Amino acid sequence: AEVTTRLMTPDEAVKLGAMALFGEKYGEEVRVVAMGASDHPAEKSAYSIELCGGTHVGRTGDIGLFRITSEGAVSAGIRRIEALAGAAAIAAVEQDAKLLAEASAIIKAPPAELPARIAALQDDKKRLERQISELQKKLAMGSAASAVEDIGGVKFSGRNVGEISPKDLKTVATDVLKNMQSGVVTLISTSEGKAAIVVGVSPDLDDKFDAVALVRIAAAAVGGAGGGGNKSMAQAGGPDGNKWQAALDSVRAALAA
Repeated sequence: AEVTTRLMTPDEAVKLGAMALFGEKYGEEVRVVAMGASDHPAEKSAYSIELCGGTHVGRTGDIGLFRITSEGAVSAGIRRIEALAGAAAIAAVEQDAKLLAEASAIIKAPPAELPARIAALQDDKKRLERQISELQKKLAMGSAASAVEDIGGVKFSGRNVGEISPKDLKTVATDVLKNMQSGVVTLISTSEGKAAIVVGVSPDLDDKFDAVALVRIAAAAVGGAGGGGNKSMAQAGGPDGNKWQAALDSVRAALAA
């Protein structure tokens, strides 16, 4: 379809059905671009009539393939669309087809089955992650339970239990403390050079030791600051995970003081 432009007053443009974009203010004369109209008097037959000061093609066919690549909000009430046209759009389609073929080869399924197969793989991944988490907790539990020592008449279990999540670390500490019945537990998890620390204090000792105070002492040893929780269970962390042994020793010293 031919793309035509014409200068007219805003009122004339509105009568033709032209659309003003972005709430802009217009002067006494506006530029109207129409697509699909055979001539100016018949502009109402066009499938697109807008007020625009931009540069346009002579015919819509010159655009070729038009493919929207993204759409999103710019600000309140305004959205932005980005697209490719012509040869660039064709190249993008060809690239997507290539990627789809590669994905089909990797998954060993035709394109139509890829969504279901990928969803199934995601479910399997989550299931395996849960199993790994449970195994890590069991290993950590066994490791911490075997590391109980006596410090001035107080049972203490301090251990680096490897790479487990802070959430799981707290669960393991709770279980170890329950099995100990009375004592203090300090567990450290190191991952990507950082340390996560959990300190637990049994109810019979919370008048003598504060888990928050102890975890802050441990955190300071690994370059951390602060710590949150309560007198019975507290968590903290620090960037120097390689100093985890110093963190455990600092808690031992606090218990012996």
